[in-house]
Amino acid sequence: MQLWRKDRPDAPQEPSREDDEDLLDAYSHAVIGVVERVSPSVVHVRVRGARQGPAGHGSGSGSILSSDGLVLTNNHVVEGATAIELALSDGRHVAARVLGRDPDTDIAVLRAETTDRLPAVRLGNSKRVKPGQMAIAIGNPFGFESTVTAGIVSAVGRSLRAQNGRLIGDVIQTDAALNPGNSGGPLVNSRGDVIGVNTAVIMGAQGICFSVAANTAQHVLTQILQHGRVRRARLGIAGEQVRLPQRVKVATGLTQDTAVRTVEVQQGSPAAAARLQSGDVIVGVDQEAVTGIDDIARILDGTRIDKRVAIHILREGRVATVEVVPTERLA
Repeated sequence: MQLWRKDRPDAPQEPSREDDEDLLDAYSHAVIGVVERVSPSVVHVRVRGARQGPAGHGSGSGSILSSDGLVLTNNHVVEGATAIELALSDGRHVAARVLGRDPDTDIAVLRAETTDRLPAVRLGNSKRVKPGQMAIAIGNPFGFESTVTAGIVSAVGRSLRAQNGRLIGDVIQTDAALNPGNSGGPLVNSRGDVIGVNTAVIMGAQGICFSVAANTAQHVLTQILQHGRVRRARLGIAGEQVRLPQRVKVATGLTQDTAVRTVEVQQGSPAAAARLQSGDVIVGVDQEAVTGIDDIARILDGTRIDKRVAIHILREGRVATVEVVPTERLA
């Protein structure tokens, strides 16, 4: 057995306290840099309305997405609002109005009623989010200073039931705790890009928090700007993102890493009429690859309503195609 003396230059060295402090300092600098870039774009959303608690008031946070005043927040923050006021990080207060709401994803888009140019944040590509990466939740619960919590992404592709009972797909789970009033604020990565919209925390579950993925929020934003609401072709399923095993990819010739497993088929739905089954893994729609719930939502827009759509699935280890005629989701 070879013995090492600590005074020998080639002996393995234990990490010093200075090394630990340097690592902590680097992490701190990364978080500080993100907060300094993003915080000016995070607003406090103050709501007056019959549904907003015993005093008729409610509050949350939001992100400024464009310099002319587009603001992203949660639907449940502004639902039932009769008046909305935004408090900016510099102390200014401006009125806002709802451009559109989507209860299915708990996303709402507001317009700040001001001619001032506002600091905007950038929506990132949530497809690139990986478990283990840094996640920073920023809120503006009081309108004068931001609150910040940091942690890691615990999981991606989760499903979360919205207040209207529908499942929100492609949800990011993180241990970056949500403080009161931070709902609707951004979840950002180490570059300061918004990767999610903070929407929920499970009380009593040791800080398990959830954010609607940025790609889903981008789809909702686009639909609201085009139509004032989100037009959707309805299949009548609930699903969750799953990883495709390498052996399955080799056997079937599929190249994507993930797909969507059907966990529920609603009775009387277009999916039920086409004999889709719980457990079917959706890998494509009309020749477009499906890697997550947001892909299905994006592909099945208003143009697919009442038109025949090819759903490519994995069933019993084989790729099959079923044809579905989606109807428009009316509620």
